[in-house]
Formats: sequence, C-alpha cells, structure tokens
Amino acid sequence: MKTTKLNYFLALILFLATFDQTKAQSKRKIEKIFKASEIVNNHYTGFALYDPVKDKMVYELDANKPAIPASNTKIITLYTALNMLGDSIPGLRYVTKGDSLIFWGTGDPSMMHPDLKSTKVYDFLKNSNKKLFYSHSNASTDFVGSAIYTIAMVSLPIGENTAQAYAGPDGKVRLKPEFLNNYLKEDTSYHPRSFTVRRDERTNTFSYPSMAVPAGFKQTVYLVPGAGLTQQTLSEVLGKPVNVTNMALPESAKTLYSIPSDSLYKRMMLPSDNYLAEQILYLCSSTLPGKLSVEAAIAHSLKNYLTDLPDLFQWRDGSGLSRNNYFSPRSIVKMLIKVRDKVGNEQRLLNMFPVGGVSGTLRTAFKTDNGVPFVWAKTGTLSNVRIQGGYIVTRKGKKFIYSFMNNNFLIPSADISNEMVRIMTMIHEKY
Repeated sequence: MKTTKLNYFLALILFLATFDQTKAQSKRKIEKIFKASEIVNNHYTGFALYDPVKDKMVYELDANKPAIPASNTKIITLYTALNMLGDSIPGLRYVTKGDSLIFWGTGDPSMMHPDLKSTKVYDFLKNSNKKLFYSHSNASTDFVGSAIYTIAMVSLPIGENTAQAYAGPDGKVRLKPEFLNNYLKEDTSYHPRSFTVRRDERTNTFSYPSMAVPAGFKQTVYLVPGAGLTQQTLSEVLGKPVNVTNMALPESAKTLYSIPSDSLYKRMMLPSDNYLAEQILYLCSSTLPGKLSVEAAIAHSLKNYLTDLPDLFQWRDGSGLSRNNYFSPRSIVKMLIKVRDKVGNEQRLLNMFPVGGVSGTLRTAFKTDNGVPFVWAKTGTLSNVRIQGGYIVTRKGKKFIYSFMNNNFLIPSADISNEMVRIMTMIHEKY
C-alpha cells in the first residue's frame, strides 16, 4: 500500500515537472521570436498569449503596461452591448394617444443604413394611420461639436445621419434629402483644390465653389443632428407630415425592435465602423434612466462589467478614435475572455470578428493555411499605433487568445503590421 502511494506521488511529481518544463520551453521559443525581431524592439511592444484550456499566460512582453488600443476599444464596446442589449435592437419607443402616435428614438443606427437595410421602423411609421409626433426629449443635446467625431450622436439617425451631394441631370450640384437644397448656395470665396461641398460648422447650411460640377460627382456630407432635421428628413422619406413635440418619454412606452443585434455588432467589428461603435454606446444608454449619452453607457459599464480587469485602464469612447483610451495587453486579453464567455457559442463569437485571409480588416493581412483560416482578431489603427487582439488556432489544434500592441513607432506602419502577421503566423505553425 505504501509502495503504491509512493509510486503515485513520484508519478505526480514527474508529471508536474514535465508540464512546467514544456511550459517553460514554449515561453522560451516565443521569447526567442520576439528577441530576434528587428522591428518590435524599437518602440513600445506589448504582447500577451493566453491558453484558455490551462487558464494561464503562455508568454507576456510588457503585458501589464497600458497603451493606446485604437479600434481594439470596440471589443469593450461590444462587451458592453452584449450586456446591455438583448437579441434584437430596440429601434423605437412609442405611445398612442387618440389619433396620435408619439415616438422617441433609441439611438438605433439601422434605419435606412446602406448595409444594415433595416425597414422595421420605416414600415411601422409609414403604415401608421395616425398623426405622427417625434419627440426629441430623450436626446442629450442637439449638437455640441467635437474635434474627434465627424458624425454626431443622433437619437433617430436616418441613413447614417448623412446627406448625399451629387451632380444633377442639369449639371448642377444637388443634395439628397431634397429639402436640404434650400440651404445650399454658391460661395465665390470658397476655393478648394477640387469641387467639394462643405457644411457650416454648426448648422445644416452648405456651400459649393464657383467651379464646374464634375460629371458623376458624388460626396457624402455629415449632418448636424436636431429635432428639426429629423422631422424634415422623416417627412420627406415617409412622404407624409411628421410633427415635433417635447413630450417626456413615459415608462409605459412600448418598444419596437428592428434588427438582430449580432448583425449590428458584426457590421461594427469587421470593417471597424467608427460611427456604428459610437452609436451603439448611445443606443446602450437607452436602457438606462435619463437622456441618451455615450458617457452614461461608459459609466454604467465601468461600474457593472469592467471591475475585474487586471491593470489600470482609461476608457473614453466607443470607437477607439480617442488617443485618451488606455488598456494593457493583459486587459485586452481579459476582455476577449469576457466576450467569449458572454457569447457562449464559438461559431457565433468568431462570426463577429475579422477573419485572417477571409474578411474584414484582416482579409488581405493574413493568408489562410491551405484555405483554412487560423486568426479571428480585431485590428486597431491610428498614427503610430498598430494593434491586434483576438483568437488564434495552431496547426496542432491549440487555441490561444492574444493581444499584440504597438505604440510610438517611427518606421512605416506597414512594417509593423507585416511583422505582427509574421509572428502570429509563426505561432500558428510552430505551436
């Protein structure tokens, strides 16, 4: 009996020693790859490779140090939305009173979006036989201006809250929605290098230069939001009057749902859509008391969903355009774990991320392994910032979660991106 226990004990020691040795060898191999790189050692490089089966970090390089995550911030936005929104996106809040339908926007960006193609809200309002009243009372502001965002947040965005400038059949420049042409004028003091329509900084008034309109001219112009703009746009789109009221949103208001939530998240993640990222946080705030606000959604998420990140961090926006966002590689890995656990289904999870060699921002970055993809990751790009964070499968079938962060480099950004791809491909091939 004693001999059996002793043999078991010795076997356990041998197993643990072998396990530790294998882990140390893997760490040394990856460390060797990074030390041999002529690129990642000339600036801040943070890296973390996590084994979800063993629940351990395989390798870390300055993984506790915060850096600008750029569009990896959308991973935090995604996780917040997964917690705050259900399977379908709330597209409208509304009540009926006698012969009137009063409605409030939620921040849902899908109505007449060129890619999402949602018609639920449009059909609901178009087919209503009641008088329509739009209330702007739950929107935080009409427009405060920003040095960061080209597109302001809107409680009821229509077609991405944009206008289309184009060359009309008479050779003159025109705007769509059509009512905006009342605010379009020629400006003889405006001298751009090429024909361009410009919008006033704070109003929806537009000007164009005294130049010939190029044949086939098209331009997207972002709009300053407000109750009047929504009213006029809806009236034109629906082909019937829409009135404005300032009625407060009652708790008893019903909710009209528009599109499956995953279709919105995928559209944000794959092409890294900054507008949708900000608007999704604005939409998340519709589930909270008070007015719609990106800041309110962030504050709620910080308090309720992000208290377990391993390192100090700073979160300022939904898209990652702000250079005041700071997360460490360890924190990004933790967020990827949290997203995975919240989604619960691997196929659903991977469907939300760009696929190396196949789709999104990684379509041309990686090559597949004989037609089989092995990386599903969110990229991040700002000047002097290149980031990847996601999931990787090796040729041996091992699954890892990783964060690869590069900040403050002075060499061409393509060199950084190519080196990240080279290193992650080596990890796929060797481990």
